[in-house]
Amino acid sequence: MKLNSDYWEERYQNNETGWNVGEITLPLKEYIDQINDKAIRILIPGAGNGYELEYLIQKGFENSYVVDFATTPLENIQKRLPNLDRGHLIQSDFFDLEGQYDLILEQTFFCAIDPELRKSYVQKIKSLLKPTGKLAGLLFQFPLTEVGPPFGGSIEEYKNLFKNDFTIKTIETAYNSIKPRKENELFFIFEKK
Repeated sequence: MKLNSDYWEERYQNNETGWNVGEITLPLKEYIDQINDKAIRILIPGAGNGYELEYLIQKGFENSYVVDFATTPLENIQKRLPNLDRGHLIQSDFFDLEGQYDLILEQTFFCAIDPELRKSYVQKIKSLLKPTGKLAGLLFQFPLTEVGPPFGGSIEEYKNLFKNDFTIKTIETAYNSIKPRKENELFFIFEKK
């Protein structure tokens, strides 16, 4: 299976988006709510329908951006946020992205890429973050299988993957996951070294 832009576009066109909750999830909402600096530059990779972006914009985080392989979810965001400058919606392969961000929010993107790309993901995140930048969000906590997406993992795997390039500030089972994901999500904050 090739997890390329055609694959994801087809999933959106066929409404095969079981990961789509229809709104921002509570762990990310609560994390965003405690951020005071509205001027920081934020990126959400593999944003899909971008409910996190919508929430950020509503809260005054105007330097927020999404990137996605597929065009349909970006069009969906634009319909919901018609006044948003199109420059905030980047249609691209995440691994081709350039720029510098203070914060990258992870929500179902890491679990959707081929597990063979995980080391490349870490390096790409590191290159996109400013020197004091953070990666924060949710990772799935269930055994890594060959069938996916989503692809899972464990705290130990994630710590080993990120520890050389990031300071692990927190990684723990999310207490406020939505019911279908209860006990299967890890909330984390990693700071660029």
